[in-house]
Amino acid sequence: MTHRIGVYPGTFDPITLGHSDIIRRGAKLVDRLIIGVTTNPSKNPMFTPAERIAMVEREVAQLGLDNVTIVGFNALLMKFAEKQGAAIIIRGLRAVADFEYEYQMAGMNQQINAGIETVFLMADVSLQPIASKLVKEIALFGGEIARFVSPAVRDEVLARVERLGRLGEY
Repeated sequence: MTHRIGVYPGTFDPITLGHSDIIRRGAKLVDRLIIGVTTNPSKNPMFTPAERIAMVEREVAQLGLDNVTIVGFNALLMKFAEKQGAAIIIRGLRAVADFEYEYQMAGMNQQINAGIETVFLMADVSLQPIASKLVKEIALFGGEIARFVSPAVRDEVLARVERLGRLGEY
């Protein structure tokens, strides 16, 4: 019996309600969904990889999904997906601007391994504007982020902003 494995990659810095929506819906499409928490050299992360993995693990546990696992990686996505035995890459889309970037990435990934399909899921309409980068910016400027992240993630982001603000690290 073959199991369909999917990978949902991202930096999840921090994980948002939009990410959770894609995880919940993506888990219905595959037998096993692997959340690949990765690094991205072009981004300035607020949280370490270990902190992001722990955050995603906690949020996924709250969703009650038994077919989801979280794995950290720092490699080419397609190599990671191959190693996991994935047949599908799941990507969330918020807006037209996302589509152009994701379309290009899907094309490049297909060139690397045509046996792994990319599936795009549109974020729920109420969650489409949410982006981790904007959540961090709002928090850094003292805005309220409770509508965009879970209460636990909100507390972690605010604690980090307070610490970074004092230390001047961010």
